[in-house]
Amino acid sequence: MHYCYILYSNSLHKHYIGSSTEEPNERLRKHLNQHYGIRKYTAKAKDWEIYFVISCNTIEQARKIEKHIKGMKSSSYIKSLKLYPDLVEKLLSKY
Repeated sequence: MHYCYILYSNSLHKHYIGSSTEEPNERLRKHLNQHYGIRKYTAKAKDWEIYFVISCNTIEQARKIEKHIKGMKSSSYIKSLKLYPDLVEKLLSKY
């Protein structure tokens, strides 16, 4: 399975958007691992949690959706994805 995932850090009040072929919980574990990379964006905080996950058919679809969400540059858009499942369905059909 392939995923576009959104993490949230309460201490930073920020979202992180990524895509992966790994299960979201495994990917989160890697982000939280202190040896994953001290220069990575997610190394700025240790309280990341999974905010939202979109299951995709291909990694290409997951990456296109990730790019779309990042391009929106809006936390309210991210919150809307969680509140309105039809937005996710539109993304999946578009990409």
